[in-house]
Amino acid sequence: MMLGLLLLGCAQTPKAKITKPSAQVISDSNRVAVVINASNTDSVRIGEYYAAKRKIPIKNVIRISTTHSEEITPDAYALEIEAPVRKALSKLPGIDFIVLTKGTPIRIGDQGGYSVDGALAGMNLKTRQIKQKVGQFLPDEQDMDMAVREARNPYFASTERFSSKKFGGMYLVTRLIGYTVQDCLKLVDNSLNAKADKGPFLIDSQPNYGPGSGYYSMEQLMQRATQAMQLKSADVYYEQTESFSDGREPLMGYISWGSNDNKFDADAYHRLKFKPGAIAETYVSTSARTFGPNRAGQSLIGDLIQQGVTGAKGYVSEPFTFALCPGEFLFGRYYSGFNLAEAFYAASPVVKWKDMVIGDPLCRPYKTAKL
Repeated sequence: MMLGLLLLGCAQTPKAKITKPSAQVISDSNRVAVVINASNTDSVRIGEYYAAKRKIPIKNVIRISTTHSEEITPDAYALEIEAPVRKALSKLPGIDFIVLTKGTPIRIGDQGGYSVDGALAGMNLKTRQIKQKVGQFLPDEQDMDMAVREARNPYFASTERFSSKKFGGMYLVTRLIGYTVQDCLKLVDNSLNAKADKGPFLIDSQPNYGPGSGYYSMEQLMQRATQAMQLKSADVYYEQTESFSDGREPLMGYISWGSNDNKFDADAYHRLKFKPGAIAETYVSTSARTFGPNRAGQSLIGDLIQQGVTGAKGYVSEPFTFALCPGEFLFGRYYSGFNLAEAFYAASPVVKWKDMVIGDPLCRPYKTAKL
């Protein structure tokens, strides 16, 4: 399935000076709630491992009971996931981040459905959800541009450190998930071992998506990301050949078209390696559609997790290009000292949609770095 041709006007976002991170009033561990599906042993193991490693207070560990299937009906989501999480959070002031795990559903509805993670992130927002009927390729809206504007993420392009209170009760939701439990535990270990590094940051473009192509605006975002990171004196490599790059060496950041690259090379994709703390985005419609054994179809971020990435963004079903991460914000915020969750959400234009952010929200290798 190809990506939609609708684009959010990221290029019109006004430039602003990024506020340097300051000391937090509440310690980071107290700002995290971990949601464990008590009905699934994988979820329990991963959630308890993360909570112990990050010293998350016991009161911040929320235990629910729901299916371990990747899909859940809207009614079951509301009753078995959102309701108990809401109830627990009402007694936990100061929570900014929610961590979900493998063993908890990823998608609400059928294979064209919304992400559980996105629903929880925006459950307190009055933001209208973009509607899409089953079987329709485009969302069912007469004015699509207006729908995207009304679904705008209030933290998108923000230059401030995040707090739920400041941004309308929104939460930054991330997930520890992969093909195996070991992949999930490695996400935690990589976060704890992350170190500031000038790069390399690989941005693998597709020159055939030039002027006149429906994807040219995304190619322009790749160019802007390259320029922004060059201004920060980062080691950024902008791959402009038609070949699909394997990165040649372990990466600190990665953006590509994945299997939407018309020169996609699965072997090269599986040779990509990452340093602890590395983050990635691929412009692939269904890159987080599954973390199970059936992996046919478009390229998956599960492979990048298995290959050592620490954070990644994917989509549980077709998100259209308006939902994809501008690297200028993703890499720029992260490199400036924002944590993993803040970097990905500052680069995510819409909420309550198809998005899923993978990794430990507190991962912050550039916290005190002077690069």
